[in-house]
Amino acid sequence: MPAFTYTALTTTGQTVSGSLSVGSRAEAFRHLESQSLTPVKVAEDAKAAAEKAKNAPASSGPVRLKRGQLIHFTEELADLLDGGLQIEQALRVMQERQEAEVLRRVAATLRNEVREGSTMAKALKKASPSFDDLYCNLVAAGEVSGSLANILRRLSTNLTVMAELQSKVTSAMIYPAFLIGACVVLMVVFMTVMVPQITDLMAKNGQQLPAATQMLINFNKFMGEWWWVILIALTAAGLAFRGYIASPAGRMWWDDTKLKLPLFGPIMSMRFFAQFSQSLGNLINNGVPLLNSIRLVSKISANVFLQSLLAKVTAQISEGAPLSSSLRKVGAFPMLLSDMIAVGEQTGQIGKSLEKCAVRYDKELDTRIKRMTSMITPIILVIMAVMVCIVAYSIIEAIGQSISGIRGR
Repeated sequence: MPAFTYTALTTTGQTVSGSLSVGSRAEAFRHLESQSLTPVKVAEDAKAAAEKAKNAPASSGPVRLKRGQLIHFTEELADLLDGGLQIEQALRVMQERQEAEVLRRVAATLRNEVREGSTMAKALKKASPSFDDLYCNLVAAGEVSGSLANILRRLSTNLTVMAELQSKVTSAMIYPAFLIGACVVLMVVFMTVMVPQITDLMAKNGQQLPAATQMLINFNKFMGEWWWVILIALTAAGLAFRGYIASPAGRMWWDDTKLKLPLFGPIMSMRFFAQFSQSLGNLINNGVPLLNSIRLVSKISANVFLQSLLAKVTAQISEGAPLSSSLRKVGAFPMLLSDMIAVGEQTGQIGKSLEKCAVRYDKELDTRIKRMTSMITPIILVIMAVMVCIVAYSIIEAIGQSISGIRGR
């Protein structure tokens, strides 16, 4: 256990010095205050600090968690908090029983930060970059509202849903990817084997290539000669795009555009509305004032466009406007949400109305995810079918025209 040297004042004003064997500076201060001493200076002993550094696990950089590890860590912490443990006790248990080294290191870092008096949200940012802004801001809201276990449970559910979505999209892309590969092979065989033979045959017969076949040959020739220009142009465009969206105006435009994308935009919007409703409902139900709750909830999304909308809502509420009318004036929130909140304002149960909205949006999110994954494969199959039909038509037309020329002779 680390040793701390201290200098403190007694109740009579005398200066005393000594050392303590406690786990953190925060515990050292509490121990001194419990003995009616006023701490003046508390520092970790040099030998203890050196020993601590020597025994600390070697780290080659920030501790990063895989998605599965992040979900497991969140679920286990939520279970321990639900079981009645305090946050420091729960982290100690996780540190001792985790099999994965990275999870033990994350739990140890979090525990040390919490014991030093840091909030869980701030400790997460120091423990691993895998805890993004959304994760940390939701945890901060859970700490303020006293519903950290519920927030962690919801985070775990959201992470699992996103992991399942990624898995479904990947699975849905396997067959289309196979078709794309087959189409590429078909194009290569066509351009390198069949086209030269058909071109020689038709040249001997004094015939011209069909328009469709000639277009494909011209396209292949263009790509073969100018591929490096296209590559440079695409790279420059990508770098320029990344630079633009890194600027405040570009980030605002891109975050707004993402919410309008086909298939993916509605899913991102529905996910935000579900998180917004659940988090705000938890805060209000646990006694946090509405204005403070809105300010906390405005940080749960990394989307700056949504943050700007919530800033407008916060400004209107601070001027005395009801939450429901503020959401209507902003205009980007669903009418269902503002109507349910209006009912809660009339009955004095805004938190309960918001939780009902969260349940409804969770169901809608699940429905939209299933709909999107079921549509990806047919859309790509149609695109592939069009490409294959174009190639097949150009081949058949060229062969048919050459046969007609031979018969005509």
